[in-house]
Amino acid sequence: MRLLVLGGSFNPIHLGHLMLAEELASEFFYDRIMLVPSFMPPHKTLADDPGPAPRLDMVRAAVDGNPMYLVETCELERKGLSFTFDTLEHIVTTYALDGKPGLVIGGDLAVGFGSWRNPEGICRLAELILARRGGIPSSLPYPHRAAHNMLLPVSSTDIRSRIAEARPWRLLVPATVAQYIEEHELYRVVRA
Repeated sequence: MRLLVLGGSFNPIHLGHLMLAEELASEFFYDRIMLVPSFMPPHKTLADDPGPAPRLDMVRAAVDGNPMYLVETCELERKGLSFTFDTLEHIVTTYALDGKPGLVIGGDLAVGFGSWRNPEGICRLAELILARRGGIPSSLPYPHRAAHNMLLPVSSTDIRSRIAEARPWRLLVPATVAQYIEEHELYRVVRA
């Protein structure tokens, strides 16, 4: 199996995540897409985090019934900071893969890639695929492939803001995720 790996906080998962994953799987000829929700990202704080269990539930709801997707929970089970190198080690020893998995990294995050835990090890275990998102640095000193994905102006931050401010948001996430957010009253601002 040729596997594309997309990790993130998915707070919440949205159509931009899914479109990006499917577009890159098509562009680089991957058979399956693995979504890896993080427990605690080392390079950012999770704003308005409902917790790992609801974020995992939303990821599962988003791809339920789609055989192209796998959901890997190793970072949630491991707890603590979620390091990409540890996750890739788990993936390559657990799954029967055809070649290196592809690891999606947003172009905006690539500038700091050298500060990630064991970037050389990450490159040894996976093929870096830089997705267009805020530009791709031209001097990344690690082997990588640049993606040609379209840019969708949707973000988890914006979705959370829209929910808190009672602005339209439902069409930015899969219907199953919108239903989950509404049923569990996530991201709402409690007014006294």
